[in-house]
Amino acid sequence: MSLYGRDILSIADLTKEELLFLIELSKKLKRKRQKINVLEGKSIALVFMKPSTRTRISMEVACYELGAHPIYIHAQTTQLARGEPIKDFARVLERYVHAIAARVYSHSDLVELAKYARVPVINLLSDWEHPLQIIGDMLTIDEKIGLENARVAFVGDGDNNVAHSLLLACALLGIEIRIGAPKGYQPCAKIMEQAKKLAEKSGAKIVVTDDPIEAVKGVNVIYTDVWVSMGMEKEREERVRVFRPYQVNSELVKHAAEDFIFMHCLPRHPGEEVSDDVFESTHSIVFDQAENRLHSAKAVLLALLSETIPDV
Repeated sequence: MSLYGRDILSIADLTKEELLFLIELSKKLKRKRQKINVLEGKSIALVFMKPSTRTRISMEVACYELGAHPIYIHAQTTQLARGEPIKDFARVLERYVHAIAARVYSHSDLVELAKYARVPVINLLSDWEHPLQIIGDMLTIDEKIGLENARVAFVGDGDNNVAHSLLLACALLGIEIRIGAPKGYQPCAKIMEQAKKLAEKSGAKIVVTDDPIEAVKGVNVIYTDVWVSMGMEKEREERVRVFRPYQVNSELVKHAAEDFIFMHCLPRHPGEEVSDDVFESTHSIVFDQAENRLHSAKAVLLALLSETIPDV
């Protein structure tokens, strides 16, 4: 299977078979972690408009272990900070590098980059989606319980980038997904329309409810994310008030399967979206998730930038 030269701006840019291929490739790269120079001579621009820990470090290490040269670019140190149009930035950058991976505030900036750059563009996070996070998450779920056995609940802000990509991935793979979110914070109509179309094909079950107990009832995967994402600080007081009943805590998880796993893409806000007793429990696999960001990043880079996938 070849994804050579493709963009990945959304999980929905992939077919079910392509997503499963990336998960399997991630597994292979993880089992035999070593430096392979299959991308030697290639340079990859890592453009960051937002702060990052896991995404930046996993991408830099992924590039290094594949033999590529990562170039970290903070947008504020470029002419973008002085108003250079994205389309001009894209047409310059593509002359220097073999791929552009970008972490942005607005998804429209990624779309503009992909429109004008003739090299692959990878979404490292936007206000709309977080596909590389979810590829790593699907790898983690598969390792822990098997994708075929998963019943997933996302509790909290259902209209954020992680929830959107998780919903689309589950719909693509035929996994039951429940979103427990307050009214006004449930997945947007466009994402729901995409997810329903994918679910019709895969047989996935999608439930959206404002009852957090109903969302987690009987599930074996509980996922949450921060209530106040970057750029939403002015809404903090209202969001904390609205989402308080949706905290993942010891009372809520009693309604899940006994062997449930807890997931969070990090960073967390202690005392808010998840209580410490759940976060630090044996059910929590958040640091396995964080590790898998490296292996899935390597799989994506290898698939997009190598015409043939080496035997790893």
